[in-house]
Formats: sequence, C-alpha cells, structure tokens
Amino acid sequence: MINKITGQQRDGRKLVQQIYFLNTFFSKRLLIILPMDFNFRNLCAWFLAKALINFGFVKKAKMRALNGDYILSIYSHNPTKREFEACIKWLIKQKFNFLTINDLERIVNNEMQFPKSSVLLTVDDGWQPNEQNIVEIAAKYEVPVTIFVSTQAVEEGAYWWSYVNKSIKNNSKNRVATLKQLPNVERLAIVEKLKKYANIPREAMTVEQIKRISRSSVVTIGGHTHSHPILVNCEDAELYHEISFSKKKLEKWINKEVSYFAYPNGDYGQREVRALKEQGYRLAFSNVPTYLTKSQLTHKYEIPRIGLLEGASLAENICRMVGVWHPTVRSLKKIFKSSKDSIREPVYPTASNVHVKMS
Repeated sequence: MINKITGQQRDGRKLVQQIYFLNTFFSKRLLIILPMDFNFRNLCAWFLAKALINFGFVKKAKMRALNGDYILSIYSHNPTKREFEACIKWLIKQKFNFLTINDLERIVNNEMQFPKSSVLLTVDDGWQPNEQNIVEIAAKYEVPVTIFVSTQAVEEGAYWWSYVNKSIKNNSKNRVATLKQLPNVERLAIVEKLKKYANIPREAMTVEQIKRISRSSVVTIGGHTHSHPILVNCEDAELYHEISFSKKKLEKWINKEVSYFAYPNGDYGQREVRALKEQGYRLAFSNVPTYLTKSQLTHKYEIPRIGLLEGASLAENICRMVGVWHPTVRSLKKIFKSSKDSIREPVYPTASNVHVKMS
C-alpha cells in the first residue's frame, strides 16, 4: 500500500530541507567569521570587535606598533592549532617581526635598539597540546615563542584547579577563585584531599615533551613555579622553594639555563621581584594587559603582556593583540556602572581594600 503525501506534508518536508540547507550553508561561514565557541558572550564580543575594526581603532593601534611606539607583548595558555595559527598569520600579514625573549633582554640592556613592528610571544603553564598546537606552528612559520612551565603538573599530569573543577561541579569557578585567596598552605591541603577523589587525564606536557620542545630552535623554556601557587599568598620559605625548586628541575630536564619567569595568575609584589633576582632570573612577566614601551623596560621584572582568549573569535583576538580590547571593555564597564549608580542611593565608602594583584 502506497501512502499518499499530502500538500501539507510536502510543504513541511520542503521547509525542513530549506532549514537544513541554510544551517549547513551558514554554519560553514559562521565558523570563519564568528567565535569557534558559539555562545552569547562571544557573539556580543564579536560584534564589539567588528566595530573596533570597522571604525579604525585597530588600524590606529596597529600603526603605532608598526611605527615603534611600543612592542606587542602577547601571551596565551592553551589555544587550538587553528586559533594560534590564525593569529600568527594575521601578524605576519600586517608585517610584524617576531622577537625572541633573548632579543628583549638585549633591548633592556641597551645592546639592541628599541624595534619597530615587533611582537613577543609567550605561553603559560605547559599544556600538553602546546607541542602540536603552538610549537609545530611556531616552527612552521619560524616564529620564536617562550613557554613558561609549571613543573609539578609535568610530573603529576594535571593542574591543581582541575581537581577542584572535577570534585566540585557546582560553582567550581568560584571555588577556585576562593582557593586563590587562601594562604598557600591551606590551598595545598585542600587540593591534596581532592586529588584522592578525582582522576584527571593528563593535561600537561610530559618531561620527555619538555626535553623535546626545548631542542627546537624557536622555543625557549621559562619558569612558572612548581605547583602554580599564588606567590603573594606564600610564606617566604614557600616562595623561595617554588621559584628555585622549579628552576633547578627545568634546568636538569633541558640541560640549559632557565633565566625568564612568568608570575602564576599575574600576582606579585616587591618581595617576589627580590626573590627572582636572588635566584638568578633576569626577566619576569606579569599579565597586566598593556603595551610594552621603552619606559616599561626599566622594570624588567614587571613586563606586561596582553592575553589572547581561547574560544573567542579571531576578530576579538586581533583587538586584544593590538591592545584596544581591554581599554574598551574597561570604558564600557565604567559607563554601565555609572548608569546603574545614577539610579541608586549613594553609597559612601568607609575604607578601601588593598589588593596585591597587579592586574
């Protein structure tokens, strides 16, 4: 028996086919122009980034960097190969040159002139995909990159916040943020307990991977402490142990001197700067999102870096790389805050909180 298809069913099928076609057609293109992680935050950010590009803010900032007003100091953590390569290709297309971290040290020491059209690339933590997603791409385009490695994760496989996220599914981000505020001894005790209940697949590179990438002509290995603590929450003995212990491990693994450092979470103070000097580090990096100018090079243990955002659109990361994203977002937050405050009763502060975090 043959079932007859009614006109309504036929129209329904056509509609489904059209929706499927449009979805397929636009999906392929949305992967190019919109964020790879499609969500409301990234969609709004994409529109803002396109506005900054179309109204000339990106071009103006780019031209200042090309003219030598500042160096673009850019860092990331665990980007995909597609994300990292897209950023590299854009920088190359804009005629930027790529500095080694040794070049930067020579500039600091007045052994090399402050350059035009220059970019410095660094990566934090030592995530396992870095070898394929960053080192291979850096080698492909002959672009130097420095990777700051936390040694405990390399030895054990996972980063401490992953144990928190796995063990505490609800509000895990808030829990991680809370642990970052605790004295380091307390944080370590809590994390050690959580490790007993969470089995985390390997996230960090292995010792063999660290050895292998250190032999690449485009890679420099830097220090990032042993357990990735918030250094300002450490006692003096813990601070010196974290800095020196990880430095010795890395130097043993790669058979090279480790002279450069990045502060975990970007937190530091003058005590941390003194400790780095005493342990033989020659440059250190924060995550303060601003341009690297001549005047800032006088503070060689506080070198700023602008962070890429994994999962964001290329348009947003272009705005980040040239340094227009963070000032714009700060300005928008002030505007929205002022709008909210104007309809509230005034609140008069009694005392201001002092934060050690520099970013």
